[in-house]
Amino acid sequence: MKKLMLFAAVAVFGLTSVTAQNFNAGISAGLPMGDAGDLTTFGINIDVSYLWEVSDDFTAGVASGYQHYLGDSIEILGTSVDIDDTGFLPIAAAGRYSLSEEFTVGADLGYAVGISPDGNDGGFYYAPRVQYGVSESIDIVAAYRGVSLDGGSFDAITIGVEFGL
Repeated sequence: MKKLMLFAAVAVFGLTSVTAQNFNAGISAGLPMGDAGDLTTFGINIDVSYLWEVSDDFTAGVASGYQHYLGDSIEILGTSVDIDDTGFLPIAAAGRYSLSEEFTVGADLGYAVGISPDGNDGGFYYAPRVQYGVSESIDIVAAYRGVSLDGGSFDAITIGVEFGL
């Protein structure tokens, strides 16, 4: 019985320390780089994350969203070929470290599920980022997003805004 009471007390104290949580949603514009820049022109990204306070300066949690990049038109042997739009659904672990009241660095690591076009199998997803806090609930975010694909990569530099909800 004493072990059960001790376990219950530890569980209650553990749950009360996890009450500092952050749900964030953001939108950003992306400029495709490298292989992606050859096939797409511009990207729009929607992001959501749910973070728990691990310490005063560090939060960790989960992140997801949707990335959509507009296909380009390229010339092949004098013929214009339209490239399909590309979409990914990243599912990642997220970590953020506050350098100061205004600046935060972090990264999302996981897997990006390929949504479109057909044959897009997705791949390893990574997104290092830097955030500047404009207010208590609004951040400006600059990130480098990458998806390691079979035989290449899909990379973009993005800038956007994130809202703490």
